[in-house]
Parts: sequence; C-alpha cells; structure tokens
Amino acid sequence: MKSLIRSGAALVAAAALGAGMALGGVALDRGDGGGNGHGNGGGHGGQKVTAEEIYLDEIKDYGVCRGTDPECYHEWGNGWVEGEQKRIFVWSRTAGPRHAHLGTPLAPGLNPPLNADNVAQLALKAWAEERGIAVDYTEDLASFSRLNNYQAVVFLGSNRDTLDDTAQTTLMQYIRGGGGFVGIHNAFGAEYHWPYYEGLLGGANFYNHGPNRAGTVERINDDDVSTSFMPETWAFKDEWYNLVPYPSYVNVLLEVDQATSEATPAGHGESHPVSWCQYYDGGRSWLTTLGHDVAAWTDAPLPGDEFFKQHVMEGLESAMGVKPFCAT
Repeated sequence: MKSLIRSGAALVAAAALGAGMALGGVALDRGDGGGNGHGNGGGHGGQKVTAEEIYLDEIKDYGVCRGTDPECYHEWGNGWVEGEQKRIFVWSRTAGPRHAHLGTPLAPGLNPPLNADNVAQLALKAWAEERGIAVDYTEDLASFSRLNNYQAVVFLGSNRDTLDDTAQTTLMQYIRGGGGFVGIHNAFGAEYHWPYYEGLLGGANFYNHGPNRAGTVERINDDDVSTSFMPETWAFKDEWYNLVPYPSYVNVLLEVDQATSEATPAGHGESHPVSWCQYYDGGRSWLTTLGHDVAAWTDAPLPGDEFFKQHVMEGLESAMGVKPFCAT
C-alpha cells in the first residue's frame, strides 16, 4: 500500500489542525511565524515553551530540525566533497542479542581481524570497497572517538545500550556537523533510553517482529537513488519489524505488504515501511529494517538479495553526500 507519510502530507495536515487549537485559552504559536512547517512540534523541530505545545499533535520533534526539507542540513564539514577520499565507519557492537549475520564479537581495536562468521561486516566492507569507499570497523568504544574522519557512520545490527555517554555525545556532535548516518536492521533495537537516537531513526523504535519469512517488498519512492533501479515489487525474506513509535516526517522508500508483515495494531496500520530517509539535526539519516537473513550478506541464493545490496549501497552513498539524498 502506498504510504500515507511518504510526503508528510498527512502529518502536516495534522500539525496544521493542531495549530488552530488552544491551550489554557491561548492559541498556540507554532514558532515559525510564517507557517512554513519548520518550527512546530509536528516533527520539523523548533524550540517550544512547554511540553504540551511540543506534543500537541502527539508527534515528538526531539528538539531538533528534522524532516524531508534540506534546510535541516548543515554543511559543516562532515559530508563528502569532490576529491576527498570516501570513508565510512561501521559499528556492530551489541549489548544484547546478537544476530547470526554479525558472527563472533570483534576483538578490541580498530579494524581487528574478521572471522568467517562476521558475514555482514565482511559483505559491507567488500561492497563499499567495490565503490572506492574505505572502511573502518570496530566494536570497541575506545575507537568511537574520531567520527569526523568519516562521511557516514553505519550502525550495522548494533543493539541495546551500545554507546556510553561519551560516545553518545560524539555521535550527536558528528550528526550536527553534517554527518551521514545509516541504520541497518537491529540498529532499531539500540539505545532505547536515548530520545535523540530514536529521533535519528525517524521518530521510530523497534517493538517486535514475526518469524523470518518470505514477503513482498513494495517500492514507494521511485525517484530516490536507493530505489530508482527497482521493480515496483520484489520478493525478499526478513524479520518484518513492527515499530512503536511509527516513523514520522520521513520520506518512505519501501514498504512490505501488510499480510506478510504481521503488523501489530499498536505500531502499524495498512502501511508498513521498511526503509526511509530524513534530515535530522543537521545530518542525513538513511534507515532500513531489512537485513536479518544471513543469506542477504553472502553468496547463498536469496530472492531479492541483489536489490537489497544495491539499496543499501546507494542509500549509504546518498547519506555520505556522494549522491543526491532523499529525493521526494
């Protein structure tokens, strides 16, 4: 089903309705002065006076500029520029259940030896290097301190409280400087107690999932570089994540059909996004809940794995600034 939030139209309308409501007998000032949608509590950021104003439309804005408007981006040096070495940082530390595609926990340090069962790390490294992108990877918090060397940070299945306070601050400052963020699969199971990270995911969070099963992926956006090469539908196998909160003010790229997804009433209605993008607090954020099956990261046959690989890599390059980002 075509998502109701792919352009933000439904949510903008809800925010506009909220703008005409009153709190304590006083009509709310949405904060932008011109009705341009950048300063209200409906997902585009802007500082409000009271919590009641922020949450009037029941959608968090996380105190930052967020949404599909490039005005939320900061060209402060963390995005790729012509002639610069392309370089990404891959973070796969888990503080909870570890997905099979991540394999054995990595040894300390930056770029430790990869084991044969670290299939997702090995695959992403190989895919990136095919495109001339240098890759550093780690699960060591001591190696998380110099993100400004990279045009994108990839959370590859990292989960639970994977960052300490210092690393959280480092990531926040990196995003604010125009950095790229890519969250893949169980990155949605990370940092539950850090609202800023929830916003970075598009105002969404992992709730639960059904069994790993075959499904039909539906292309919602055919203009973005990470989807333009795809057919309208394609087969894939995954744990189809249910999300609470549901993503808001994002550009939905892909959905899975409702029957396959086993959507829960708490999280989803008739539309069930599995990939989307947004600008967030100065940075670029590209997200996908796909990538559970080990076969998606190996040469083992899996219907649709060629689309998954290109989807991830085009999304990564767009978050880096190498290619156009989040076309609507």
